[in-house]
Amino acid sequence: MNYKIIIIILFFLSSCVSNIDTKNTTNVIIKSKFSNSGFTLIYDEKLLLNKIINKKMNDRDLIIFQKNLKKGTSVKILNPDNNKSLIAQVGKKSSYPNFNNSVVSKRIASELELTLEEPFIIIEEIQNNSSFIAKKTKTFKEEKKVANKAPVDKIVVNDLNQSIEKNNSKKIKNFNYSIKIADFYFIDSAKMMKKRIMNESLIKNVYIKKLSENKYRVIIGPYLDLKSIEKEYKKLDNLNFENIEIIRNV
Repeated sequence: MNYKIIIIILFFLSSCVSNIDTKNTTNVIIKSKFSNSGFTLIYDEKLLLNKIINKKMNDRDLIIFQKNLKKGTSVKILNPDNNKSLIAQVGKKSSYPNFNNSVVSKRIASELELTLEEPFIIIEEIQNNSSFIAKKTKTFKEEKKVANKAPVDKIVVNDLNQSIEKNNSKKIKNFNYSIKIADFYFIDSAKMMKKRIMNESLIKNVYIKKLSENKYRVIIGPYLDLKSIEKEYKKLDNLNFENIEIIRNV
């Protein structure tokens, strides 16, 4: 038996597993088209003035700032609390807190009836080759022309603000979320990820959930308030994960 070949193969497999947070790991991490669930930021001029974000957004735009997607990408944005959704497009590259999965306009927040206390959304990329997106893109462009012509005056802004404030007056369900790191094909890969998180971030409440025979999810949590989950999330910044999600515990 050629032991040199065996050693090379083992080294290759070990290298694939140890670098699971990089982009070249589709053989380890289960991936599909981009989707992400988490807490968005609802655009406000104060965010720009306080340098929390660095790009301006018009209140009536059907635009979303999203770091993982290219400008012009069409996305479906869903509010799982009421199943309301809409189609928007990704705007210019913008910086915003890592904890948030996006920044949305006041119009989007109003139409989806998001709350400031718990603005939880699901973002899903829409493939450009579908007939559905061709129709929606045409509608988006037509709406954008109307929005650009409409004056964004005090009345318009106040109407949007009042709509958001009205949504915030609604009773909020019990807060119960976890941080989803990734789904893996192999239990050993999930165990290595769990060990790395505990060693490098000092987060202890990491566990593995078996979803099927060939699907294992690494999760951190649960968290019962927004400040706690945001604090723990920041501990993951130096691990440079590509697409962490926040999921609601049912």
